[in-house]
Amino acid sequence: MAGSVGSEDGDIGFQIAPMVDVVFVLMLFFMACAGQQVNENELNISLPSGAPANPSSTPKTPILIDISAEGQVTMNNQSFGTPSDKNLGPLRDWLKNAIEQFGGEDPVIIRPNPETRHERIIDVLNAASAAGVKNLSFS
Repeated sequence: MAGSVGSEDGDIGFQIAPMVDVVFVLMLFFMACAGQQVNENELNISLPSGAPANPSSTPKTPILIDISAEGQVTMNNQSFGTPSDKNLGPLRDWLKNAIEQFGGEDPVIIRPNPETRHERIIDVLNAASAAGVKNLSFS
């Protein structure tokens, strides 16, 4: 039996079953990846156009209100009230005039010192609310 060729030499031939398994695994992988593509048209982005800017749409100038650690309220290097003044009438009147004059579109930004008491920040917020400020933020 030394001369017989076949199963005795260990040659089992080409196996098709493992190749089919690999093809099915690859097909499953590609099908799973194809379902997770994100379409770019889902993003809500408005790109700038090449048209000239509208002169009436000028950027708004923010009104910056600073509060010192002692409670002094200043705006444009002008002090409003004293640190013990709760009403801040001059600030309220100035903001009310600014809103009437410019239409209330300018943002008001309050910039308190980190050491400022929260009570004083609330006083400034109350004055801004009484003046009718709609666009208010902190910095």
